[in-house]
Amino acid sequence: MKKVLHFLPVILFLIFLPDWLFAQEKTITGKVTDANMAPLTGVTISINKSNKGTITDADGKFTLTLPATAKLTVSTSGFKTKIITADAAQNDIQVKMEEDFAKLDEVVVTGLATNVKRRNLANAVATISSKQLNGVAPAQTFDAALNGKISGAYINSNTGAPGGGISVKLRGVTSIYGNTQPLYVVDGVFIDNTATSGGLNAVTNAASGGSPTSNQDNASSRIADIRAEDIDNIEILKGASAAAIYGSKASAGVIVITTKRGKQGKTNISISQDLGQVSARKLLGVREFTAEKAASLSRDPSAGAALAAQFTAAKTAGQIYDYEKEVYGNKGFARNTVLSMSGGGEKTNFFFSAAQKDEDGIVKNTGYRNSSLRLNVDHRITDNIKIGISTNYINSSADRGLSGNDNTGTSIGIALSSTPSFAQLHPDQFGNYPANPFGASNPLQTIALMTNNESVNRFITGLNLDAILQKNNNSITRFVARGGFDFYNLETNALFPSALQFQAVNKGTSIQGATKNLSTNYIASLVNSFTPSDKLSFTTSAGITRESGDYNNLLNVATQVISGQSNVDQAGALTATQFRAKYQNDGVFVQEEAVINNGITLTGGVRFDRSSNNGDVKKYYAYPKGGVSINLTSLGLIQKGLFDDIKLRAAYGQATNVPAYGSKFTSLVVSNIAGNPGSLVNIQRGDASIKPEKQTELETGIDFSLLNGKLAFEFTYYNKKIFDFLMLAGLPASSGFSTKWVNAGDLRNRGVELGVKAKPVASKNITWNTSVNFWLNKSLVTKYTITPIPQGSFGYVLGSFQVEQGKSATQIVGLNGAGVGVLGDAEPKFQMNTYNEITFHNKLSLRFLMHWKKGGDNVNLTYLQNDFGQTSPDFDAMTIKAGMPNGIYRISQVGSSAKVFVEDASYLRLREIGLYYSFNKLPSTLFIKNIRVGASLNNYLTITKYKSYDPEVSNFGTGFSSGVDVDPYPASKRASLHVAIDF
Repeated sequence: MKKVLHFLPVILFLIFLPDWLFAQEKTITGKVTDANMAPLTGVTISINKSNKGTITDADGKFTLTLPATAKLTVSTSGFKTKIITADAAQNDIQVKMEEDFAKLDEVVVTGLATNVKRRNLANAVATISSKQLNGVAPAQTFDAALNGKISGAYINSNTGAPGGGISVKLRGVTSIYGNTQPLYVVDGVFIDNTATSGGLNAVTNAASGGSPTSNQDNASSRIADIRAEDIDNIEILKGASAAAIYGSKASAGVIVITTKRGKQGKTNISISQDLGQVSARKLLGVREFTAEKAASLSRDPSAGAALAAQFTAAKTAGQIYDYEKEVYGNKGFARNTVLSMSGGGEKTNFFFSAAQKDEDGIVKNTGYRNSSLRLNVDHRITDNIKIGISTNYINSSADRGLSGNDNTGTSIGIALSSTPSFAQLHPDQFGNYPANPFGASNPLQTIALMTNNESVNRFITGLNLDAILQKNNNSITRFVARGGFDFYNLETNALFPSALQFQAVNKGTSIQGATKNLSTNYIASLVNSFTPSDKLSFTTSAGITRESGDYNNLLNVATQVISGQSNVDQAGALTATQFRAKYQNDGVFVQEEAVINNGITLTGGVRFDRSSNNGDVKKYYAYPKGGVSINLTSLGLIQKGLFDDIKLRAAYGQATNVPAYGSKFTSLVVSNIAGNPGSLVNIQRGDASIKPEKQTELETGIDFSLLNGKLAFEFTYYNKKIFDFLMLAGLPASSGFSTKWVNAGDLRNRGVELGVKAKPVASKNITWNTSVNFWLNKSLVTKYTITPIPQGSFGYVLGSFQVEQGKSATQIVGLNGAGVGVLGDAEPKFQMNTYNEITFHNKLSLRFLMHWKKGGDNVNLTYLQNDFGQTSPDFDAMTIKAGMPNGIYRISQVGSSAKVFVEDASYLRLREIGLYYSFNKLPSTLFIKNIRVGASLNNYLTITKYKSYDPEVSNFGTGFSSGVDVDPYPASKRASLHVAIDF
């Protein structure tokens, strides 16, 4: 007992020591500015090893009470982090932040619940800021705004029609028939990006087989619904080494989107208005006819004489028309209005936005409208528990016209291809359109009377919970839960009234589609950060995930529709089709990250995945990942001097892509025998042993910066392999089936990515920030177990894709005059971009983005279609040097060689350029803080030898076979004026 009493003072001292230390507190005030002494608002000042802190107000000022021995971390996006010790800090301290041009202190995602500073990152993760995304020359839709901004990406437009439709491939082909598009994650919510056909194939018959749906229906991708103005930052995880932790839906990469959040301080209100004009980027021109050329449209002498007389009469009456210009020459008006508010108090922050975009298309009666409401709220329940909710409601409507390939002559481009300039297509005084004697439809009548609309109501809600369960000086354990749902109701409405020329047989067609989709996902994890010393720290995370989806598409095709009616029950015949798909993916993951001496970062983890789409739904497949980065300057192995920072890195990862929905089952199809309904076994056989596609990737690289961060380099090499990719294989007739899904082979992608960032000028009056990126990818099919056949185009006669062992996965093959051979490759030889921002006196800013794509071939059949109709603008020219007119020569090659239809789609494009001026020194008596005005051009200049409307084209949807060009809806360009006011 005496011994206990002897040590009692010591015990009491140790017990109350922490409280005594924290009782020795001091209150400090200060101001945070940039290098030009301009105040920085929203800068985070946090107490190390604590969840306490504050942020600067609108004047850059802050007040904070903290222990006398504590350290302060001062950080904000775009600037280098600063550490201040409390005992050295005095009242009214001045903190001057240095620009983090090399983005070494930028925080990047490394797991589902963890992140790391870029200076310690083992992967190449691209980022796009809100200014780069939407602050130069805003695009019509979010997916279009990504074009040209992602190093390592190959992006094509499925159509120029209003409402979007973009194909994004990261680091080459990851699947032939499976998922080829990246996973989009918005504030933790997995976003559905399905492109749903509106059933136009029932009219165009673009794809054979009798189905009303086709990948040639030019449907928009649903990621186009997201508003770019709401986005704060985007991170692109391009390969398995970075994306593996996200599971099977991330097999083609992950695009992580963070929307804007509120910050503590006075409520900020911003109103912006954009007004602009949309026009066709390029028109091909039309053939100039003479009486002789008009007569040549028919081989019958008497019919030719009549055509010559028709041309002469039209010319005399001044009725020679440029129908291409008349159809595609509409000058569309565009407006975009955005209201946003943000702010918060000590415990609750909010961000609210309301926006509406309304644009006309370059074809009359086409256009796009998007209305959006967003509310993001973050609340700290206690010092240890914080919760965040993100809500977004979207209503969009797109009138997309009728374009692209068809086999009935009904789409606008195909109809124009056979219509000469002397045809009389305009309506009479009563509004009645004449029949087009040169084609199956009158395109002017089609534009005036038809409807093709996609209408969406969408709700996206995400929830984030972060709770500290345990905390001491060396360890913090958090429970992190994230997830949400994405629900949309899509209605498609395609109406072709009986008055249309091509409805003489069907007597009016109404195609009504209704789609409901619900996607949910969640993650529940424990994250422990353990710091035994200043030179060693560990971050351990483990958790469970689940993603589920319920997609239900019902399509009704009615013919013999009563005149003036649109309901499908007001018709003589009705055919209904329904497609339903459900899935559930479950995952378990564990990940360990260690930082040694603030210079070596080791990461290791594994994810176990199972899916209801796999042959064995209960089996978990293991997908490991690992990475190491060594920062030579942080370790002192290379002294700072020439190099400010130099890092070596390597990463490895595996990922999966689940089989196509229903591929493991042999389904039933409806039958009608002697008037009795029933079911028959489908001719496509299921395979209960089907396996998921597996992907591995090894990535290595080096990053370094010089001249105090004003010059930064990033070099990456990757080797990505895909095993057991899925294909539809033919079966012998004796089996009773025609095809089945099989794991058919392996392929690989190898590539290089090089990035350079520089600040060539950094004076008081002028700053110039620039970046240049270079990337290339080469694919090779290393194993193929089934017979190679043409894929995704029109066969050997006109050029098609073909998967074949020992060849590029994106090769284009076809007749070459001596049989079948390789004619080209859709994969570009390389791509480059450069983004520049030049600012004068911190007021006037010039920004522009240029994109160069070298190589990459398209199957260009637009000119061939116009050749068949004898309307190509160069039909009579002799530039091909074949001793015959160009149009005649191209037609003569059909059945002999497809070389002339496979065309180099290289281009140099000024994607965006904008000039902005800020009135940021307004009188203090005004309640207006800032006024910004500007003008911009989007896609206004393209240098290319490609002959069709746009080299970025893919009339066959978002899948494997991109780069097919068949009289699409032409690409557009836009000029806009901008004004924004901050209160």
